[in-house]
Amino acid sequence: MAEENKVILHKTYASSYAMRVELALKIKGIQFEYVDEDLSNKSPELLKYNPVHKKVPLLVHNGKPVSESLIILEYIDETWKTGPLILPQDPYERARVRFWANFIDQHLIPSTRKVWSTTGEEQEKAKEEIMEKLRILEEELKTTNHENDNLGLLQILLVTLFGSYKVYEEVLGMKILVPENTPLLYSCVTSLNKLPLVKEVCPPHDKMVALLSVYRQKLLKSNTN
Repeated sequence: MAEENKVILHKTYASSYAMRVELALKIKGIQFEYVDEDLSNKSPELLKYNPVHKKVPLLVHNGKPVSESLIILEYIDETWKTGPLILPQDPYERARVRFWANFIDQHLIPSTRKVWSTTGEEQEKAKEEIMEKLRILEEELKTTNHENDNLGLLQILLVTLFGSYKVYEEVLGMKILVPENTPLLYSCVTSLNKLPLVKEVCPPHDKMVALLSVYRQKLLKSNTN
């Protein structure tokens, strides 16, 4: 019977996209196996099951692959009806949540990447771009039910993106998530960080600082070449 419902998650240690999927699986109470991928030496299974993008996260359910984190999250919610809902049942509310999930992935995350690969005035410009998008998100939080202990789709995205905000401050030397600018967003993320399931998924602070320091140096070096 176990083989009939076998779930395998291909992930890397510091991938926020993979953390989304891991957290969703834990929310639903789904038993699963890990495959920690080395992206410099990808496993044959990753190349076989995700031949287009060849990246994580990759969910394999009974031998059937599902890729792209947002698609995986919806798949999990639709496949396992037990446990808390990740997306609302109401069609309008589902559409609304999908809109803001797309805003985070298509607009906010590309802006955050810029602060990692720049310095000086260029980095400050990238920071202001992030702050502008966070203010837009803050306004949305004012109009929606954002209970801090409810791990729905948007909460999953927010805590896996900003849950390590203190790491970002240490590595980048700047504050992005601050209560004075976005009090609802700050309160939401800090409250989510206290949840046991979130603590299980988020890597330790010191290890993240070491990993992201190397990541930033690689980006800065590649920009100067």
